[in-house]
Amino acid sequence: MTTTPQRLADVKSRIAAAARAAHRDAALIHLVAVTKTFGADHILPALACGHRCFGENRVQEAKAKWPALRTRFPDIELHLIGPLQSNKARDAVALFDAIHTIDRARIAEVVAAEMAKQERRLKLFIEVNTGAEPQKAGVDPKEAARLLRLCREDLNLDIAGLMCIPPQDEEAAVHFAVLAKLARELGLTELSMGMSADFETAVASGATYVRVGSQIFGVRAPHSAT
Repeated sequence: MTTTPQRLADVKSRIAAAARAAHRDAALIHLVAVTKTFGADHILPALACGHRCFGENRVQEAKAKWPALRTRFPDIELHLIGPLQSNKARDAVALFDAIHTIDRARIAEVVAAEMAKQERRLKLFIEVNTGAEPQKAGVDPKEAARLLRLCREDLNLDIAGLMCIPPQDEEAAVHFAVLAKLARELGLTELSMGMSADFETAVASGATYVRVGSQIFGVRAPHSAT
């Protein structure tokens, strides 16, 4: 049976190989190790072998486990990759270093207010619903430019890039291409896309952040796969 450090090393090796195949610099691709549903006993082996970039889907879950880990590893970089509710914005801004799920004006406004209040600057991504799925978060691709203008011009937010989660029953590469094209049109350089099942495809499509969980930490319940 493989260990967490072995699986983490394998994922990093696969990212590097995918980058070479795409004639990209692997150093520009960041691995967000997704730890939702996993406790400290799963996370510590990854920390012990030097990994520092992690992702969580829920603010409350992250709040329960990461402050203690950060006392031991203060250089942790924590990313919120799940939907953000406005009533969780204060905790999210206090805890996370990046939020990948700015998807509407109200969330942008409360995040901006909290960052000003707490005097913190987070790396922010606009989440785009490339599959136009009604049950999913994310701004419609046609509305992304408007949301970006609001963030930059009205709220003084530094938007680093775009994020997407392709529909499970569609070819991921198509959606990654849509996101990459939209980012180019908007003058954004960062792309958060690709999970355990398709991160190599995402690297080939230009991802700068890939969000991988089960390939590193093991299998979750089917509804939690990342």
